[in-house]
Amino acid sequence: MALGNDVHLIPVRLDALRPTQMTVGYREVKAKRKHWKTLDKRARKAAIESHWFPAVLGPGGVHYITDHHHLGLALIEEGEARVNAMLLKDLSWLDDTIFWRMMEHNQWVHPFGVDGSRRDYAQLPKALTGLEDDPYRSLAGELRTAGGYAKDATPFSEFLWADYLRQHVTLDQIRKNFAKALDISLRRAHEQDARYLPGWSGVIAVKP
Repeated sequence: MALGNDVHLIPVRLDALRPTQMTVGYREVKAKRKHWKTLDKRARKAAIESHWFPAVLGPGGVHYITDHHHLGLALIEEGEARVNAMLLKDLSWLDDTIFWRMMEHNQWVHPFGVDGSRRDYAQLPKALTGLEDDPYRSLAGELRTAGGYAKDATPFSEFLWADYLRQHVTLDQIRKNFAKALDISLRRAHEQDARYLPGWSGVIAVKP
């Protein structure tokens, strides 16, 4: 991928990157690990060079990544150590309060736990390996792959879908029969009450 003049790539250690979310769909992490195992050494090198981790430089010189959390965790679990970060913004000179205010303003942080409730910024994991598994995030990811909704540029859109699915699919259903839970989700995804969500692809009902 060609670099523009305004793109700054920084070699970083994966274990030094800070997440800007609290959870991942571990099903997606496992899928990325499975794919990684199929690549030879050259393909792995090319993949790492072409996947830049967008990051904001925060107080203390810490890099907070705003995307690729699933990939980053998968790479760590596969024994990779270094990647390239693409610097979005240097906010290292701000104090913590203003820093997080700017992160929120730019939609670069999603401080919500596995139950969908908001948490304090201080509770964000200090490393990618601290990310918790949210089965609903896994379900939301599979739902998009299955055509339940369109890919959308809205930040953390899969988490918005995960929160919607939390209301209509039980955790027990996901754990006992993921395929059935996905079928239920596909039916729900096109309902009118989901039309506020990014990538919704249902048909807007016309009132008589």
